[in-house]
Amino acid sequence: MSGNESRMQAIYQITNREPMSVTQPEPLSKIWACDVFNLAKMEESLSKNAFKAVKNTVQTGAPLDAATADIVAAAMKEWAMSKGVKFFSHIFYPMTNITAEKHDGFIITNSDGNAITEFTGSLLIKGEPDGSSFPNGSIRMTNAARGYTAWDPTSPVYIMNTDNGSTLMIPCVFMSWTGEALDKKIPLLRSNDAMNKAARKVLSIMGETDIAPLNSSCGAEQEYFLVDANFANSRPDLLLAGRTLFGAAPAKGQQFDDHYFGAIPARVQVYMQDLEDQLYRLGIPAKTHHNEVAPGQFEIAPYFEAANIAADHQQLMMTLLKSTAKKHGFICLLHEKPFAGVNGSGKHVNWSVGNATQGNLLDPGKTPHDNLNFLLFCGAVIRGVNLFGPLLRAVVATASNDHRLGANEAPPAILSVYLGDQLEKVFQDIKDGKLATSKEGGLMDLGLPQILHFERDPGDRNRTSPFAFTGNRFEFRAVGSNQSVSGPLVAMNTILADSLNWIAEKLEAKLKKKGTSQADAVFAVLKELMNEHGNAVFGGDGYSAEWHKMAVEERGLKNIPTAADALPILRDKAVKQLFKSTGVLSPVELESRYEVYAEQYILSIEVEAKLVVEMATTAIYPAAISYLFELTGASSSMAEMGIKIENSVAKSIAAEANAMMAGVDKLNAALAQHDFSNTEKHMQHCAKVLRSLMDEVRSHADTLETLVADELWPLPKYREMLFIK
Repeated sequence: MSGNESRMQAIYQITNREPMSVTQPEPLSKIWACDVFNLAKMEESLSKNAFKAVKNTVQTGAPLDAATADIVAAAMKEWAMSKGVKFFSHIFYPMTNITAEKHDGFIITNSDGNAITEFTGSLLIKGEPDGSSFPNGSIRMTNAARGYTAWDPTSPVYIMNTDNGSTLMIPCVFMSWTGEALDKKIPLLRSNDAMNKAARKVLSIMGETDIAPLNSSCGAEQEYFLVDANFANSRPDLLLAGRTLFGAAPAKGQQFDDHYFGAIPARVQVYMQDLEDQLYRLGIPAKTHHNEVAPGQFEIAPYFEAANIAADHQQLMMTLLKSTAKKHGFICLLHEKPFAGVNGSGKHVNWSVGNATQGNLLDPGKTPHDNLNFLLFCGAVIRGVNLFGPLLRAVVATASNDHRLGANEAPPAILSVYLGDQLEKVFQDIKDGKLATSKEGGLMDLGLPQILHFERDPGDRNRTSPFAFTGNRFEFRAVGSNQSVSGPLVAMNTILADSLNWIAEKLEAKLKKKGTSQADAVFAVLKELMNEHGNAVFGGDGYSAEWHKMAVEERGLKNIPTAADALPILRDKAVKQLFKSTGVLSPVELESRYEVYAEQYILSIEVEAKLVVEMATTAIYPAAISYLFELTGASSSMAEMGIKIENSVAKSIAAEANAMMAGVDKLNAALAQHDFSNTEKHMQHCAKVLRSLMDEVRSHADTLETLVADELWPLPKYREMLFIK
């Protein structure tokens, strides 16, 4: 089948597709967390003492003894087998941004040759995958390959149901035989512990006596594209790189702003219902779904959860987004920029900190100027972003996210903090030494009697800010749609812990001075903090050229445009000291992450470059030459009859095809270069040379798409992939 025949067949299959049968969803009360072995099910299955021990572990992180683990394992097995499960799996999160699973059966044989089921505490607690087969940054080699998975009892066990059976999934950490973290969960748990210790220190100094363990929370808004599988299977770039490396802009894209929050296509609505039913069964609180800005783009957002559980659920959600899409004849694209010229996809990470006794410590209440705990925690965030903004840029640095950061739908690569009018004034007043009463938002009155008045927020929303306060939390908007949220959460928790430790030390020193009140000490510390770190606060247009100039030249903030520039920040002395002092990552673990992420960056771009060469040479160039042959043949035939045909199109096609192949030759030569003195130079070669040459080839190929007859063009076009559902 020729390329165009494949396109036409895809369109036929989609437009003549039988509608999927829609079943009435079961009540939420019936399906909610029905496949999760949560505390409620444990209470039904365990003895009173065993349940008390497990509950204490889940809620406070206290250690669980081996005898209780045996009891829990037996109860888990009985519950899982009652639901038809025959296998269990330790599920963990290596440094690949995806999940890993190792499945084992509940089966052993005895001396009589009979098979029996077994699942002990030791099998629950520890597994042993190969530590050298996952990205590890030279921590594990083939001749020293042992790695361990270990059960994380603070994240609930669940059953994953597929058409091929059901498996009991046990969330785990993943470490080397020598004890280094090889995953994304261990640093997240450590960062939360560091933040908890630092926060308790500050709250104690502030006179709080009853302080429950503190936890960070996360609600991540997940954006994604859906493309019919018939189209995607005809696009090697979508299948292997997750984005289109070629494609001319359609006449209509998103310029009418008619897709955002529009009516959800019926086929997509069926997909969303199926997805959310699965999420609810797994206890994942999906709350919102809607059309996003670009045609073919959508968003799903869960309710807030504890950061560790939210990170696990985010990984599971990405898995289900993709697997459910296949059932419905779609491919789910989580790449940050799958289509050039239209809105990219992010994963806005909403983050806050709190506990059961003090509540949300990033909630200002009605009078933020009087809420001293809030002011200290918010000030700690400001200091952290100002000191470690480059680190926040580094933890969202990927080859795919580089296409999005700084574009019209994504925040720039300069890290700043947006507070809103009310809070910005409060902190400016503190800096100036004059604290006034906070302004309220006031009532929204449209002058229409039938529209009820409502209280508006005291601050607007700033979509150009990478780190924005949104009422009772901060929204880190620079995170990529394809990323694990663990890396950003680790960075935010760690810089908060560092700033809270600094605040605790300053507060203690101020309060030692005779006659200093608590409020005076707080405002003195915050005044010092704002004088040193207030440059990170910015409420204007983060896209503007004026801000870029002011940020760098006047405020000393860094503009870090690419992942090749950002990833080396993981090697900075201050960053190493930050993670070492808080106990979140050792220098060896941090260096391993630099090596892994740098390698992933290089490999991602090289895969794309090879695809550009292949697709241009074997698909686009032949289509151009075929059409050129038709045009020149027709021109010759007409000339024999004395009819003159305008041949400017043929000349343009020839010129563009030759230019494209000249670009391919240069790209091939650049790909062959491997004599780099270090990893940083290799990354810069990818960022500045390979990407530039790929863009050069693409510009000519996309022009050819607008010139070559539609019946000969081999690749599904943007207008088809984005609009035909």
